[in-house]
Amino acid sequence: MDQIKNKKILVTGGGGFLGFAIVRDLIAKGCEVRSFSRCSYLTLKKLGVEQIQGDIADSETVDSAIKGMDIVFHVAARAGIWGKYENYYRPNVIGTQNVIDACIKHGVKGLVHTSSPSVVFDGKDMEGTDESAPYPAHFHTHYPKTKAIAEQLVKKAAKNGLPSIILRPHLIWGPEDNHLVPRILSRARSLVRVGDGKNLVDTIYITNAAHAHILAAQNIIENPSLSGNVYFISQDEPIPLWDMVNHILETGGLNPVSRSIPASVAFIIGTISEFVYKMFRIKTEPKLTRFLAKEFTTSHWFDISAAKKDLGYKPKVSTKEGLALLAEWIKSNQR
Repeated sequence: MDQIKNKKILVTGGGGFLGFAIVRDLIAKGCEVRSFSRCSYLTLKKLGVEQIQGDIADSETVDSAIKGMDIVFHVAARAGIWGKYENYYRPNVIGTQNVIDACIKHGVKGLVHTSSPSVVFDGKDMEGTDESAPYPAHFHTHYPKTKAIAEQLVKKAAKNGLPSIILRPHLIWGPEDNHLVPRILSRARSLVRVGDGKNLVDTIYITNAAHAHILAAQNIIENPSLSGNVYFISQDEPIPLWDMVNHILETGGLNPVSRSIPASVAFIIGTISEFVYKMFRIKTEPKLTRFLAKEFTTSHWFDISAAKKDLGYKPKVSTKEGLALLAEWIKSNQR
């Protein structure tokens, strides 16, 4: 039985890449969907989605958005590798606490919180890592630190009675991507492979990421004992990072990355870049940081057996199929 059919559901960040994919799936299930975002989106309007605009760090606005909802998908967050801590703390920590408080106040039946595997990244290889991995003693950038704090807030709320599940998708990509894919394509000529290129990573195609979120919502209502659990979700087929980059370049009709630098050199460049950007208060994001140097040269793939067992998750679209769909989408949008 579909536990969320005809339910009233709020998606924070409903106009974003993942948020919109979730909204679209919910509409297909006959749900009454409301979106909470900073902006108004024509794509949501066309689907007949009610839109509430506001700052996720504003408790009153969040409270009014969640009032009357049965289920909440908290997808909205500030991502990135650069900027002031406060700029990440407000949306990722205060915003999450506001969502939690409103869910408790209004008796929401289920909260699905979108997190990130970066919350357990300690700068070393993660190979077959499962949900027992601890948070690191030190975070290399503000995004994973604030997302880790947010996870802990959700876990605490779950212990106090709010039915909640936390998902950790890694490197979401696919048609309509407004972050990863366009970033790779726009930097095609300047891209340089960092390291030996053998490090394996997990990714997740957008359809699969949205599907996992829907499954989490269905399961938290059907099986409240799952509350407080964290799940890695992915394509379940790790791939060398730079092979994936080259596959994405190929979908855009571009040449593969041909130049490379050693991991040690990249780390030094990242260190110098951070120093220069901080010294001269440059607001734009450095092309390379210590965090990115580590991300580019270490393995990040995860054991998703818990998501398979508890949520019934398995990818609906393979990486090969997803790349073909991405290539077709890019081609159609270049006409």
